[in-house]
Amino acid sequence: MAVSGKTTMTLKSYQNQAGLLLKNYLLADPFVPYTSLLGGILACKVVYDLSQLISAFYFRSYTSLTKIQRIEWNNRGLSTIHAIFIASMSIYFVVWSDFFTDQHLPGAFTIRSSPFSTFILGVSVGYFLSDLGMICWLYPSLGGLEYIVHHSLSGIAVAYSAFSGEGQLYTFMVLISEMTTPAINFRWYLDTAGLKRSTAYVVNGVAIFFGWLGWRILLFIYMFYHVYTHYDQVLQMHIFGYLLVLAVPSVLAIMNLMWFGKIIKGLKKTLAKKQMIEDAHEGLKAIVEGPKKRTYRVSTLV
Repeated sequence: MAVSGKTTMTLKSYQNQAGLLLKNYLLADPFVPYTSLLGGILACKVVYDLSQLISAFYFRSYTSLTKIQRIEWNNRGLSTIHAIFIASMSIYFVVWSDFFTDQHLPGAFTIRSSPFSTFILGVSVGYFLSDLGMICWLYPSLGGLEYIVHHSLSGIAVAYSAFSGEGQLYTFMVLISEMTTPAINFRWYLDTAGLKRSTAYVVNGVAIFFGWLGWRILLFIYMFYHVYTHYDQVLQMHIFGYLLVLAVPSVLAIMNLMWFGKIIKGLKKTLAKKQMIEDAHEGLKAIVEGPKKRTYRVSTLV
């Protein structure tokens, strides 16, 4: 019993020491950006490995993919998890939390931060570094130059916001646009599984169109309007942060418009193919049913 009590006291002592280490160093304000960044990189590794393990166990088509396809499969699983995480946290800070909108808090909202908001951004920096490293290492298999530009600009802006504490509200506004990432990745999964002619593929295309319009076009317009109406507080940032707030969203907005044009073209093409398939089915059905039903269009047989 004495030995057991001594062991318990020893374990409690180690727990207290670990708690103090966590509180006074790893989660202390000066160390939060570094701790969260390393935690984000570690989390990316764990999620990537879990995606590989789960996919190999539950999806039969996974084992038949090429090596680079399996890597992209796992990579898109990782980006989906990050998108859900960071978009949810961003919506919390922008919509529900009053941390950046409370007029009673000291200082302009553009230079306001908290350990929690900094921690969330640091985790996202870890993701952008990890994903950018994979894209560059396997270039151009996981994405072309536009992906490198997008991740580089996003990573720099998020890292500056996390380490300096400036412009975090606008950083979270831009990160809400990650809401479109799960649908984009799901479309790739459908394509890889050979389901381009399925109803799910069409529904996914429509969802991407409206999601992109809302989260990457209208949201950016609102952000630029917010910057304009609060320009006096934007000016209180350091010059580098000020330039990032103006330049990075502008470049990303241009890229979003370019991609939106491709989305519209792809959606039109998908809907046209779907209509051709339906017309062909109607024509074949009319032929099978015989001369009693010959109301189908001649064009369906062409």
